[in-house]
Amino acid sequence: MSASKSSAIPKYYAKTVEQRLALAKEWGGLNDDDAQALRDSGLSISQADLMIENVIGRYSLPFALATNFRINQRDYLVPMVVEEPSVVAACSYAAKLFRIAGGFSASSDKPIMIGQLQLLDLDDMESAIKCLDARKDEVLAMANELGGSIVRQGGGAVDMLFRPLRDTPVGAMLIIHLLFDTRDAMGANAVNSALEHIAPQIESISGGRVNLRILSNLSDRRKARAEGVIAAEHLATPAASGEAVADAIIEAAAFAECDPYRASTHNKGVMNGIDALLVATGNDWRAAEAGAHAYAARDGRYSSLTKWWKDERGNLRGRIELPLAAGIVGGATGAHRGAQTALKLLNLRRARELAEVAAAVGLAQNFAAIRALATDGIQSGHMRLHARQLALAAGASADEARAIARQLIDEGKIRLDRARAIVESRKR
Repeated sequence: MSASKSSAIPKYYAKTVEQRLALAKEWGGLNDDDAQALRDSGLSISQADLMIENVIGRYSLPFALATNFRINQRDYLVPMVVEEPSVVAACSYAAKLFRIAGGFSASSDKPIMIGQLQLLDLDDMESAIKCLDARKDEVLAMANELGGSIVRQGGGAVDMLFRPLRDTPVGAMLIIHLLFDTRDAMGANAVNSALEHIAPQIESISGGRVNLRILSNLSDRRKARAEGVIAAEHLATPAASGEAVADAIIEAAAFAECDPYRASTHNKGVMNGIDALLVATGNDWRAAEAGAHAYAARDGRYSSLTKWWKDERGNLRGRIELPLAAGIVGGATGAHRGAQTALKLLNLRRARELAEVAAAVGLAQNFAAIRALATDGIQSGHMRLHARQLALAAGASADEARAIARQLIDEGKIRLDRARAIVESRKR
């Protein structure tokens, strides 16, 4: 990607779909096949039939681009697949504010996933741990015997840890954590295969019985984080000073840190952006959700994934950290043309970079949500965008929907019953 490319595209939202697509083609070096993949969902019915079971069709969601993102001094147009109005617009607006101060700084851990073996029926827990630890190198070598591209690229099993659970509903058990470097893959299949391969040897060494052999989605050794700053002056609204808005955002964030009922919705806003990016790139967004929410409760109390505060200059600062297991090879990323096109637009060098982009997107989405809550209220902008969906739900054609949505907004009656009445009146 050329350093001269800027993701700050003026009024991208105001352009036609074809104009937006043309800009995306130029940005990402897309060819006509890539563009067509975005138009037709990137998945043929025959491909869909090979991906999952009992297929009878395909289900499409909008594929959009969030603009203005600058992360670690590099610009990105961020692909997002989501059905909820205002998510993409809010994310782009937030990125625009962060961009003024240089954008986001982001970092990530090595792509270490955790595979778990559940070992039961041990006569002596401590003796079993000592025996397993003494032969750790042997077990790790066995875990890497299956080879594959991950091992060939320098990844694979790197360590084995032991977690005794002495008091469970079924008695004592030893949980073995196999730490596995998955390189640029999410890595679930590689980890699960390695666990199944070493299970007989674990039983032989320990004298116990292996039950479950499965990847953990609490990938807390594979975290991503992002930070950003917005000068208070850029937060001002017609009704409030920038300083007042910054204070209101910090107060809202404190609410989420202390109350699980608020934190749940707060973190849902974070994941609105992250999930949309992961879906676009063919990643397992459900695994990311599970890991994020488990991590939010790591201290025994469910809390916020983000932190917001003012620095010594009065600027608003935000930070996010969460587990993010995302890949750029394997799985649906290699089978879905739309996902491949999304990755082409991002022009990523490593999977860790995707995790860093996702973290920045999550922070931006969270800022946009709590800013709206702390100023105009979440419904003000959201319902204006929702009006178009109501028009379509009421039976309006695509050509009619914008005009009907405008009428709903002008009347201040953004409701399905009113949209239906307008559609009916146009038929007369």
